[in-house]
Amino acid sequence: MLPGILRDVIFDYTLRNVALGSALLGIVGGVLGTFAVLRRQGLLGDALAHAALPGICLAYMLANSKAPLVLMIGAAISGWIGTLLILRIVEDTRLSEDTALGVILTVFFGLGIVLLTYIQHSNDANQAGLDKYLFGQAATLVQEHVITMAAVGSIALALVAVFFKEFKLLSFDPEFAASIGFPVRGLNVLLTSSIVIAVVIGLQTVGVVLMAAMLIGPAAAARQWTNRLGVMLALSGFFGAASGVVGAMISVTGSRLPTGPLVVLCVTAIVIVSILFAPERGVVWDSLRRRSNRRAILEQGQQP
Repeated sequence: MLPGILRDVIFDYTLRNVALGSALLGIVGGVLGTFAVLRRQGLLGDALAHAALPGICLAYMLANSKAPLVLMIGAAISGWIGTLLILRIVEDTRLSEDTALGVILTVFFGLGIVLLTYIQHSNDANQAGLDKYLFGQAATLVQEHVITMAAVGSIALALVAVFFKEFKLLSFDPEFAASIGFPVRGLNVLLTSSIVIAVVIGLQTVGVVLMAAMLIGPAAAARQWTNRLGVMLALSGFFGAASGVVGAMISVTGSRLPTGPLVVLCVTAIVIVSILFAPERGVVWDSLRRRSNRRAILEQGQQP
């Protein structure tokens, strides 16, 4: 069965687009999500994904078009505004970052639902399919969508490549970065904006609700296998891409199995395996090492 599925991935137009789109999402989401995980901002991806929904609706209302680039621009602008608001709330008030993320998530998502409901009751036949951005519909990906995702995603990856050292320092020691004159606030905005790009390209594939998993899951799994940032970025991108392709392949083997949730379940499986069996941090190996050390101590104590 597997060779047949691989053949379909290569030659079947729809499945090829779904697999490529999911893989692109996994790579970009995994790489950018690494910085969110290292900065302990797991809720950031969820907040930015929900913040993008009103932008999608407003972009459609203004342009009367469902072109991927139009909706992505709207989602990016809305997510970027949400990013700036989060930063301002944290800097100018006594609210914690988690509280700020929760506020932006709920307010923007509520506004998005109101706009989406208004559009659905506007008797505009062209609006059909906008609600799929809530949970995603990877099966609707076409070549135009994949090309747009690749072009937009390459911007985020290019930013990581150019500002790798700055993002690394910002993630591990922002106080030191500020002390040596780095524009920490500007870098923070740039990094978070890059995460917005990763969120935007994944909305049609996995949707607003599940997008956070594609940012956090691959990075959380990669963190179990290495202590080096470069290796972690590569592993996170690989885990994300593998989850996307495998999820797409599994979705074609069953009847009416949605691709987006299956991709997220594949990410979850990788996270579980990594937590259990990663050589340095794995729960299983750690338990075996402790048992071995305990046995060695007991044997040493019994020696005359």
